[in-house]
Amino acid sequence: MFKIRLVHLVFVLLSLQLSTFKVVAKEKDPAIKIESLSCESQTNPLAIESKQPLLSWVVKANGFNKSQSAYQIIVATRADLLNENLADVWNSKPIKSAQSTNVKYQGKELEAMQKYFWKVRVWDEKGTVSPWSTTNTFEMGLMNEANWNNAKWISLNKDTRKSDYRFREYKVGNLAPEMVTSNPAGYFREEVKVAKKVKSARAYVCGLGYYELYLNGKKVGDHVLDPAPSNYDKQAYYVSYDVSNQIKTGTNALGLIIGNGFYGQNISWKSDKESEKNISYGVPAARLLIKVTYTDGSRTAFYSNENWKESTGPIVFDNIYGGDTYDARYEINGWNQVGYNDSKWGKAKTISPLVKKISAQQIPPIRRLKELTPQKIFKSASGKWIIDFGQNIAGWVQIKVKGKEGQLIELITTEALTQKGDEVFPGSTGGGANGMKQLLQYICKGKGVETWEPKFSYHGFRYAEVSGLTTKPDKNSFKAILVATDIDEKGSFHSSDAMLNKMDAVSKWTIVDNIHGIPEDCPHREKCGWLGDAHAFCEYALYNYKMENFYKKYMEDIRTQMQSVKGHNDASKRYNVPTMIAPGKRTSSIAKLDWGVATIYLPWYNYLYYGDASIVSEYYEDMKGLTDYYLSFKNDKGIIDNGMGDWCPPLWDRKGNPSAMECDPIISANAYFYDILGIMEKFAAMQKDKTFEDKMKAEKEQLYSAFNKEFLKAIPNTNHKWYESQTATVMALQFGMVPENEIQNVVNGLEYNINVIKGGHHSTGIHGNRYIYTVLTKYGKAKLAHDILTTPTFPSQAYVINYGFTTWPERQFNWDKEKELSNSLNHPMHSGFAAYFYESLGGIKPIYSAPGFKEFTVNPQFPNDITSSSVTIPTPYGMIKNSWNVKNANFTMNLEVPFNTKANVVLTDKELQSLKINGVPFAEFQKQNTIQILNSSTLILGSGQYQMEYVK
Repeated sequence: MFKIRLVHLVFVLLSLQLSTFKVVAKEKDPAIKIESLSCESQTNPLAIESKQPLLSWVVKANGFNKSQSAYQIIVATRADLLNENLADVWNSKPIKSAQSTNVKYQGKELEAMQKYFWKVRVWDEKGTVSPWSTTNTFEMGLMNEANWNNAKWISLNKDTRKSDYRFREYKVGNLAPEMVTSNPAGYFREEVKVAKKVKSARAYVCGLGYYELYLNGKKVGDHVLDPAPSNYDKQAYYVSYDVSNQIKTGTNALGLIIGNGFYGQNISWKSDKESEKNISYGVPAARLLIKVTYTDGSRTAFYSNENWKESTGPIVFDNIYGGDTYDARYEINGWNQVGYNDSKWGKAKTISPLVKKISAQQIPPIRRLKELTPQKIFKSASGKWIIDFGQNIAGWVQIKVKGKEGQLIELITTEALTQKGDEVFPGSTGGGANGMKQLLQYICKGKGVETWEPKFSYHGFRYAEVSGLTTKPDKNSFKAILVATDIDEKGSFHSSDAMLNKMDAVSKWTIVDNIHGIPEDCPHREKCGWLGDAHAFCEYALYNYKMENFYKKYMEDIRTQMQSVKGHNDASKRYNVPTMIAPGKRTSSIAKLDWGVATIYLPWYNYLYYGDASIVSEYYEDMKGLTDYYLSFKNDKGIIDNGMGDWCPPLWDRKGNPSAMECDPIISANAYFYDILGIMEKFAAMQKDKTFEDKMKAEKEQLYSAFNKEFLKAIPNTNHKWYESQTATVMALQFGMVPENEIQNVVNGLEYNINVIKGGHHSTGIHGNRYIYTVLTKYGKAKLAHDILTTPTFPSQAYVINYGFTTWPERQFNWDKEKELSNSLNHPMHSGFAAYFYESLGGIKPIYSAPGFKEFTVNPQFPNDITSSSVTIPTPYGMIKNSWNVKNANFTMNLEVPFNTKANVVLTDKELQSLKINGVPFAEFQKQNTIQILNSSTLILGSGQYQMEYVK
């Protein structure tokens, strides 16, 4: 009774403080401070288009069990107005709320291209107020078509390329080769006069194709391959730049180079049955607007139009698959500087491309992320030089050469050598299905040392075969440049097992190599956003990278790719359904269930890991319609007759060895669908759609019964049961489909198949492999999970590592027995399993009831083979850090819980009895700190740093 009154008293005092603006601590009290702010998950963004942007902040506070009880946000149009009395846009006043992420802006209507200043302060659970945060800003984007003013789309008027190297060979399969050329890359320029002293300037560029923007001879920004790919006819993206320090009073030179990118890609896949006949969206074009604000408050604008001049230049061929050809003899010195004589240039052509919508790009740009130097240079059996960069990457090669005028330097980039190791092996990088091998060509101008790297293509490679040099390549003359979307890597894993650490590193490399505005399947042969691949590795990516906006953008790609199709059992109904691939004109076909569910899984994971419900609201109707579409495939047994299958299990080949896919595609697809029905039940509840919520609950119950009736089988001559394959059994256990009284029989059945039938190996593809190690660990088979991961014999992840791969190959083949390597050697769908390192060994998992790691589970589970592990995980509230080690039975765990969050630490009754926290017996620590206990031994710990010691 006393505790209840005390809590009530604290609440009353807090209410009085908030209502009268009195504080109980000095504003400079360092015990609680705001560490960082973000708007729409970005720091000081330049082009927000949401009318009610989401604001978030991360707080640091000393002590334990610290949380937010209230916040106050102020927003102003000028920094000098940013105080409680003058804020002219929004003063939220103190709001009693624990919400510190995704807080919706509630002030005056935001104006296009306006810069806003904002800051926040918070009150903790005791009513102590923080100092105001540092001032952050956000700027609104163009918001609508009208704000592009008179900016027009410009394109080349005429192809004036003369270089003989503008042609390439295109060859698909057994068809005869043909000589082709790309759309020409265009160079555009204009000079403008800035009349007054500049206060600020912003450039907004939309490229249909890739572009680079120049101002007074210097490139604007550090982005490459801008903008992100999309379904350009339905959704294109513009990118904003702060050019305040580059533009000057007087005459300024504006320059653009526009390449093909995916928009103008008119060569590869044009003979593909799974692609549209016209693989290109059109000729490359761009639209530019520069808005200038003078120090006197007046404004002006400059924009692309028919007055711009155009020419072709040294980029004489560019194709996103094939590569760039650069003929330095056609360089145009000073073309992007003031005073260049462009009298011989043509007039830019203004066009009206089919683009339904243009939006500000909210995801990070693609950048040059890392430079790799040659690890080995040797001469091939055929006499050409081969450079080994030591790591399979996505990007390009930078060269520094000295040659004669007209001397051709060629680089063929590949992922592999032949099995003999004396030649590069083309594999997936040699053209094949897309018809173009990875080839970079540079034609020297013959003037000293020449440095070059591509602008409008990227490749997947580890090796480069160099021809055309007169001397051995110098290690300082060649660099491999990692080029990818700059998702910020924040997560980490380390353990006492060096092999697992290598697997984590390989998994990360495979992901970063395949993030180029979309989640790709591979960075060379296809560069496609296959939906099944995307959801297979999503959770592992979210454990490691800041991707709050990335999957939101990809959901736009999925939506704009949807097609209207008839229902299966009722052709009178039509549904908007995704294709297997998004975005682009290579669609493959209507998405099979286990690929199409990415449309639901991606919003689910985004909500679970970031707590942002806006993605659920935005795509709820799309997800609802897709669920109904797949329900139209229900047969008279209650099973959904639709599925693609557990892709790429050991030894599987679609044509050569299809039976190696042991899991019936229908079974794995129905397991996924059971999970999806549960997710949609939750989403319907969030949307207050009671009718659909009830429908999902009923469908889930029906599928549960039908699935077990049809697929749960006894294993002959044993007391075990399973679902006819490792993958199906793992998925049934993962998704809670196994009847309670059968769980142990099914776990035993899985173990039996792994050990007795498969000799201690997995037989899973991307769907089963995502969960098998986590499931085995959860059900008391942690050693078995570790054993099948680390066994050196085929098939296993350790086998792949020991063979020498630095990224996960597409196929699980016994490479020692293969004549040559084949297929892609860089496929991130195989990185999904590595979530096991974080959710099982690290023990950290988000909780649906408090998403975004507002609350999270801490429950490390591991075999005796592993004696220590540590993970760091980025969350909207700050970093979760957990490290542990065990000696004999003595377990020590160091856990850091961010401010305003809670950790559900799972212990056994025995472990709780021996528990010490920060060196103090638990009973004593509990007297000093309020700790809730659930289920007799699960501790609810608020923020703070904890060292926990107990006997396992």
